[in-house]
Amino acid sequence: MRSRQKALLVADLARSKKAEDIVVLDMRKISNITDFFIILTAGSTKRAQTITDNIENGLRKADESLSNIEGYQEARWILVDAYDVVTHVFTGDLRRFYNLEGLWGDAPKVRLCQKKRKTRSKKSSKRK
Repeated sequence: MRSRQKALLVADLARSKKAEDIVVLDMRKISNITDFFIILTAGSTKRAQTITDNIENGLRKADESLSNIEGYQEARWILVDAYDVVTHVFTGDLRRFYNLEGLWGDAPKVRLCQKKRKTRSKKSSKRK
């Protein structure tokens, strides 16, 4: 799997567990650390762990290896290192404090497809 495909997979895995404000940065031209950064917010430490678990399981199902997961126990900033894709799972306060989007502001953002939500049609009922 190419690194861009992996980054999009990770973003989808995070979204499926209610990650918020997902940003994917293309780091290939500005850093030799990794190809993509994914930065996202979790509403709580428990949600951060759930998102991380889903990313880990999803990558394993896709036969993609992980280097390391750091910060899982405290779960305020979890780093999921999948070699060419590094994911930062933040709680809101720490994401604002470290401002990785600002630090890596030169990196182009990858546009994510928004999945359409199913809406219920309201049936009008006529009373006789």
